Amino acid sequence: MAVLRVRGFALPEGEPVDLYADGDRWTSDPVAGAELVAEGWILPGLVDAHTHPGAERPGQPLDVGVLRQDLRAHLDSGVTLIRAPGLADDPPEWFGHADESPRAVHAGPWIAQHGQFMEGWGRRPDPVDLPAVAAEQASRTGWAKVVIDWRPDDDVMPVEVLREAVMRVHAVGGRLAVHSQQAAGGVVAVEAGVDSVEHGMGLDLELLPRMAEQGTALTPTLSVITASLAEIIADPERARRSWYVPGASAHARLAAAAVEAGVTVLAGTDTRPHGGIAQEIRALIAAGVSPHTAIGAASWTARSYLGLPGLVDGAPADAVVFDLDPRIDLGQLDKPRAVIVRGKRVHRRPNP
Repeated sequence: MAVLRVRGFALPEGEPVDLYADGDRWTSDPVAGAELVAEGWILPGLVDAHTHPGAERPGQPLDVGVLRQDLRAHLDSGVTLIRAPGLADDPPEWFGHADESPRAVHAGPWIAQHGQFMEGWGRRPDPVDLPAVAAEQASRTGWAKVVIDWRPDDDVMPVEVLREAVMRVHAVGGRLAVHSQQAAGGVVAVEAGVDSVEHGMGLDLELLPRMAEQGTALTPTLSVITASLAEIIADPERARRSWYVPGASAHARLAAAAVEAGVTVLAGTDTRPHGGIAQEIRALIAAGVSPHTAIGAASWTARSYLGLPGLVDGAPADAVVFDLDPRIDLGQLDKPRAVIVRGKRVHRRPNP
């Protein structure tokens, strides 16, 4: 297999680099006969930190054919790493490792309370058993995902149960993500010390400094929430009755405030079709987040949070290359020049 080479300006610093893929690791040591794949502005791969590939509609079983298509769409968009905080079922062994798959971390099936979440998806253990179920999942895959609130009139998971789940997950070396879209759930999540809050709609801004201090990340999935809000308010009667409108209307301000407070903000799409990470970056920028920080939330910041270094010697050989600096020209995000995963080229845009 030919050794691949990329050169240009590496983000986030923008320093010039000349890198060679020594198997699945970057090296700056020149390799004779290496194939120059692309030149330009180089990111250490894009990241979708909240995506659920493999099922076309909520509640459907995992479909391997759909899973392959979804993962291909991620790769074509420049995403070389995904985090799936919830899947319809345990994925096949090749998930996250095969050529047609980005690198991946996942939390297996969702863990929810009785009577809550999507019918047909997830596990609903009794409260006394939930921490052990979460720890078992995290021991296998590194992450567990718990749905701690659902509809406005549903019970929020007791903080004692969630705190015990966090403790047990951490004891096995894992991390715990939680779904929260109600203000009360946000309070419980931060009090219990979870690793990441997914969506976080309705989260009290006063909780942000504590999140930053204890390392609780926020994945606001802003673009899908903004799109859902626009659909609801297009029907004034529906908007008047919807519990969703107040939290969704303030969600962009929450995302920007979280960045300002020093919270680790991650970019995640949470929608179909897959491969829409550029929309999430743009949504963050529209909310007032700087292009540098918004792109970082979908690249170097997210990779670091998930345990992968950037474009340095010895780092995993992932990269997405753009002709121009995407922080200045956001249109670049829609047309990567080349995408490399595990030292292999998986996408290349032809020269004009």
